[in-house]
Amino acid sequence: MTRGTRSRAVDLVATRDTLSAGRAPLRRTIVSWSSGKDSAWLVHVLRRMPDVEIGALLTTINSDAQRVAMHAVRLELLRAQANALALPLWLIPIPSPCPNEVYEDAMDTAMRRAVGEGFTHVAFGDLFLEDIRRYREVRLAGTGLTPLFPLFGMDTTALAREMVDSGLRARITCIDPKALDRSFAGREFNAGLLADLPAAVDPCGENGEFHSFAYAGPMFPHSIPVVGGEIVERDGFIFADVLLADAGFERHASARDLIERQQDSGS
Repeated sequence: MTRGTRSRAVDLVATRDTLSAGRAPLRRTIVSWSSGKDSAWLVHVLRRMPDVEIGALLTTINSDAQRVAMHAVRLELLRAQANALALPLWLIPIPSPCPNEVYEDAMDTAMRRAVGEGFTHVAFGDLFLEDIRRYREVRLAGTGLTPLFPLFGMDTTALAREMVDSGLRARITCIDPKALDRSFAGREFNAGLLADLPAAVDPCGENGEFHSFAYAGPMFPHSIPVVGGEIVERDGFIFADVLLADAGFERHASARDLIERQQDSGS
């Protein structure tokens, strides 16, 4: 290295250190990741916040079915999302049904790990349910982790339209038939679906009317190729299976077979 090159390198390091010194420390954040559109949009919003550094995704999974809890998304799809986002994936296995104390013990363990690995914040994609937000705040109090709710309070009608207009693509993987007709299961989350939703259903499904799997959008550098699978009913919900398009149906147990295994195991 020449004297001039060495001098420029020293100047660059000094400039970087000066800029860092004048800036608030980064909020090292782990994201509560459900695999759905709201989680995907959460990552999109967080990555546009200059003081946030996303360090990992955290997902609860049904330990028997090996799928995302409630969304029923396969682990290979979940891992495909994490790979596309270039983020580590933390899996938190829980039984189904899951007693609240078991869930809380599992999450407490994950939060202690997060603190030990230098995380300072946990981000959630909650939109307007005050009781859920308060529960998270109470559970994190005193842990060393601060909750973030970047989407909270947004108008969900406008937000749903913004998601669709941005190019976000998602499949409906679970619906509550008490709130929404079973024909919505497996549909694309798009302008047509928004137009067809009953007036009483939140456009983002925040009241649990439906759940989704996000496979494309501005948060992903490339889309995840998917195809639809079987649609089945279990425990009062309608589930629409989603498969990796290049995985082949023969390499996966059908949704019906998986459900039968769960029932045989008593889950």
